[in-house]
Amino acid sequence: MQHRIIVLGAGYTGAIAAGRLAKRLRREDVAITLVNAEPDFVERVRMHQLAVGRQLKPRPFSEMFAGTGVELKLAKVTGVDVDRKTVTVLDASGAGGAGGAGGAEELEYDSLVYALGSGWNDQGVPGTTEHAHQIASRPGALRLRERLAGLDAGETVAVVGGGLTGVEAATEIAEARPDLDVVLAARGGLGDWLSPKGSRHLRKVFDKLGITVHEHAAVAAVQADRIATADGTSIPAAVTVWTAGFAVHPIAKATTLEVTGTGQIVVDRTMRSVSHPDVYAIGDAARVMGPGDKPLRMSCASGVPTAWQAADAITGRLTGGKLPNVPIRYFNQCISLGRKEGLIQYVTADDRAVSAALTGRVAAVYKELICKGAAWGVANPKVIPTRRRPVARELARAGSAANAPA
Repeated sequence: MQHRIIVLGAGYTGAIAAGRLAKRLRREDVAITLVNAEPDFVERVRMHQLAVGRQLKPRPFSEMFAGTGVELKLAKVTGVDVDRKTVTVLDASGAGGAGGAGGAEELEYDSLVYALGSGWNDQGVPGTTEHAHQIASRPGALRLRERLAGLDAGETVAVVGGGLTGVEAATEIAEARPDLDVVLAARGGLGDWLSPKGSRHLRKVFDKLGITVHEHAAVAAVQADRIATADGTSIPAAVTVWTAGFAVHPIAKATTLEVTGTGQIVVDRTMRSVSHPDVYAIGDAARVMGPGDKPLRMSCASGVPTAWQAADAITGRLTGGKLPNVPIRYFNQCISLGRKEGLIQYVTADDRAVSAALTGRVAAVYKELICKGAAWGVANPKVIPTRRRPVARELARAGSAANAPA
């Protein structure tokens, strides 16, 4: 019998995990199913570019996984039962599969890779859901794109959130639409996590692009035509872009998996659930401890190594091979500041800024290469040759090989 591996979500982490598993395991031994609601790969790190009207290269999964043995199932995940080892889905049209109650189809697995990621987080701020735009998803970026295209010269766009997403969104909009007034509201100081060199360059670019910054300004409410800060300041805004953090997909919290208060699945160093050893969680969906015993931040930089780790751990357990023992660490933060400027902030293993930073046009090219490399890695799962390893027969006969002890 084939060992059934289901991967939920085909963002950077899910797609990479599925492709890596297909390269390392033989088709006669495993059946790999990748479940995703959209038919093509979304470069989430480029959503700010999509929002200002730039065209992104289409990357259909049907082409990416052709010949790999990965079965793509276009469906929305509606539930996971980790005790019965099943996943409930609705197909892309919402009709579900044949024989499923209420239009739902139930898929059975032996090993599950949970990579449903995260979406925007309104932080409970009144008016955000009704009036703000988000760029954590392609539909959100496309809605913002349409709204920005309809703005007249001189109107104001307020970006809420001073982290990487907010900085990239504000600079991209200001560069693409110099006729608009762009405002950034940050809870802390602008670039206060950067080195002095990095912070100076960020401020220089903001000044050059004419972006107004409200520092130490926690936003307490969003209205149709303005935002209000906690100290009572009212900032006019024809459009508000909300980038103040991410929230994980809620499905995991509704299961018996051990999760954190925010819904992230608690995993060990191999990305395996500490409560259900046949479940692996990767990317934003997982609480992964990094250097200094600090949780990894939600990001592509964190997610891709967790996908490698999970795929190699599943392979090792199924084939009786070695388990991965590669520490996940940070090297730099790559920040685009429009198409012509960038900032590469070098960091310690636990993501604290050091004095070294790369700035300007060279940094913009560096960031673009990183983005292209990440997308290439997802889009070419069958390019890098790897010797496929047979599943250990004693494990296969045991039924669920992913439950084998480490």
